[in-house]
This record gives sequence, structure tokens and C-alpha cells, in this order.
Amino acid sequence: MRAPALFRTTPFRMTLLFLALFAAGAGAFLIYIYLATAGEVNRRARAEINREVQTVNRAYVRGGVNAVNQLVIERSITDPLYVGLLMRPDGRKISGTLETTPAEPATGVDDWVSFSLSGRESVGRQIRLPSGELLFVGVDVEDQRGYVLRVARASWGAGALVLLLGLAGGVLISRRASNYMAGLSGAVSAVRAGDLQARAPLRGTGDEYDELAGGMNDMLDRIEKLMGGVRHAGDAIAHDLRTPLTRLRSRLEVALLEVEAGRGDPQGALEQALQDADDLLKTFGAVLAISRLQAAGQAPDPAPFDAGELAAGVAELYEPVCEDKGVEFLAELDPDLVATGNKAFVAQALANLIDNAVKYTPPGGAVRVRARRRSSGEVEFSVTDTGPGVPEADRARIAQRFVRLENSRSEPGVGLGLSLVAAVAEAHGGRLEITEGPGEANGFGPGLRTALVLAGS
Repeated sequence: MRAPALFRTTPFRMTLLFLALFAAGAGAFLIYIYLATAGEVNRRARAEINREVQTVNRAYVRGGVNAVNQLVIERSITDPLYVGLLMRPDGRKISGTLETTPAEPATGVDDWVSFSLSGRESVGRQIRLPSGELLFVGVDVEDQRGYVLRVARASWGAGALVLLLGLAGGVLISRRASNYMAGLSGAVSAVRAGDLQARAPLRGTGDEYDELAGGMNDMLDRIEKLMGGVRHAGDAIAHDLRTPLTRLRSRLEVALLEVEAGRGDPQGALEQALQDADDLLKTFGAVLAISRLQAAGQAPDPAPFDAGELAAGVAELYEPVCEDKGVEFLAELDPDLVATGNKAFVAQALANLIDNAVKYTPPGGAVRVRARRRSSGEVEFSVTDTGPGVPEADRARIAQRFVRLENSRSEPGVGLGLSLVAAVAEAHGGRLEITEGPGEANGFGPGLRTALVLAGS
């Protein structure tokens, strides 16, 4: 038969372990106290007997056996705890409170003896006087030993009471811990069953249980967010990639039919199919990169790098593209601009910002790239263009996966560029800022300004 659930909890078992250790320690302490106290009683009794023997010796020196006999008689009358017996050399009684000596044999000398007299514990010592007589001197220790026993019983009773109170406290603590852990277990079971909105209860005490529940809830929030992103990404992939996949299959099918009919350009069809496949691979590569950053929660392999040099290298790649399109390209890059992060991811994010700006800026417009350090210490990569811009209501959406506005459907892409930039910013402890550009002028604008802001190093 299994023990009740309460007895199987860790707090209750820890309570039992603590009580067992306490009981062992308290038992050892009480035994030590008892032995030390009982030993002290014996030491005091023997010291008292030795003092009495010295008194007897002094009395013998003053008056011989008669003086000792008188001393024994006086002690027997005046001291109720005194035990004494003066005997002839052959063991016959002369005077005292005893009829026979407790020492064995009766003529033993300097023997310490523990004995019972009228049901009371006593201890004594037997000596021989210089004239041959025997003297047994003892003291009643019943009251002292009884006091020791009463103290010991009281101590054991107090220890038992402490153990009972400790056990009751352990049951109470275990019950409270079990009730709280039941809330955590309930949240875990609900999440395991598929309810990603379940959360662990918080008591508001700020203790370690609340810290555990808070950390668990933060983890569940992140899991829910990631799972929502995965579901959205799956739906978006199925929606946005259906057309290029269908187009790829149609082209291959048409190329196959034309080849079978002995006409058409199969090489051109294959080249177009390869281009479509490359676009699909780029899409999936971007999705994997975003997922990798979000799953890691931070930039992999961060290291210091020259932000101005990185921006100059990326800008150099797009300057010829702008010349071919008839777009003015400007770069303002601060020197000795050091940032910390994954250089490859930051470079890809900046390339995405510039690529979007060049893509949506019409001929005759302008694109400006800046790399600078803000007064707050943050490092900023900003790209400003004079394209049509994005309505303010849509700016929060365009950084989501596969989100493309209607006016951008005619342009190549699947809506992952800014999503990757946002993921890079979050992994570096920064953010992506999207604001309006320089405004409308000469038929251009209002434009768009995007900025990748990284935490200062």
C-alpha cells in the first residue's frame, strides 16, 4: 500500500530528515547531560565522604577510638543523610546507623560501595583505623539522583513535545507547499494537453515559489509567442509560396510537353525553374535564420567589431545598384564606432534595410545610410529613402513574417527582410525603429526611415 500523497512530498520528507537529525542530536545531548549530572552527584558524594574520613582521622589523633565513636554517634543523631558504622577488628558493631557493613568481605579496606538502605540509594567507603577497628562512612544520595532522573524525564518529555510540534509543522508546511505545487503541476498539465494560455498562479509574496512561477510564466509566454510565430509562419509559407511553387511546377510541365512535341526552349525553362528554386531556398534560409535567432534568445558568438567599417562594406555593395537605377546614394559613417554582436547577422540586417530602400525608391530619388553612436550610447544603423513610405497604421505590421502591403505585391520578395532585421535587433538587445522619411518634395516622398539600434558596448 502506498503512503498518502502528503507523506511522499519532498517538504515532508525533509521535515522528517530534520526531525531525525534533531532527535539524534538532542538524544546525544541529553544522554551527555544525564551522565555528566549523575557523575557530578557521585563526585560530590565521594568528596563529602573523603572530608568525613579526614575529620575521623583528626578525631582519632585527638582522642583515639573513643573520639571516633563519639563522632559517629553525633553524626548518626544530627545528620539524617549520614550512614556510618564503627566495628571491632573482627567486624562486630560498636556504634552507627548500620548493623553490618555493606562492604564485601566484611573486613575489606578502602572499598567504595554503592548500596541500598531502606530502599534509598547510598554510597560509602570502608577504612581501618590505626588501632585495628573498621569504620564504614557513607552518605544517602537518593534525593540527588532522583533530582537527576526528574530533570532527565523532563528533558525527554520536552524533546518529545518538540518532535511532535516539528512533525505538525512539517505537515502544515508540506500541505501548503503541495497546494502551491499543485498549481504549478496544473499549469504544466494544461500546457502538455495543448493549452498554451495556462499560467502558474502567483501569490504575490515575492518568495522563491513566486520567482519559480514567474519564471515559468515568462517561459510559457515565450513558448506561446514562438508557437504562434511557427503557426503563422506555416500558414504564411503555405499561402505565399503556393504561387511560386505552382508556377515552378507549371513551367516544368510546359517545358516537358514542349520538349516532347519537339518545340520550345527547354534550356530557358530550366534556367527559370532554377531561378524560382533559388528564390524558394532564399525564403527558407531567411525563415531558418529568424527561427535560429528567436530560439537562441541572443546573438550567437558575439564579439566587438567596427560598425562603421561594416556599414561601409555593405554600402559599397549597393552603391552600383543605385547608380544603375538612377538613385542618389549617400553614406555618413562615424569612424571608430565599435559595437558588440554577431557581425554576420548585423551585416545581413543592414543589407536588408538598404535593399528595401533601394527597391522602393523610384529613379531620381535618394537613399542615405548612416552609422553613428547616439547620446544614450547605443549604436544606430539608419537607412532613409524618398520612396512612397508606409502608412503609420501599417508600420507595426511590416516587421512581421510574410507581411507585404498591397503596394509592394508587384515587387520581388516574400516579406521576410524586416522580420530578420527585427529578430537581429531583439537578439542583440536592441530594436527596429520605423518612422516617416524626409517628407514629400518634388514628387518624391514622404519616404521611410528604418533604424537598427543596438545596445551600447
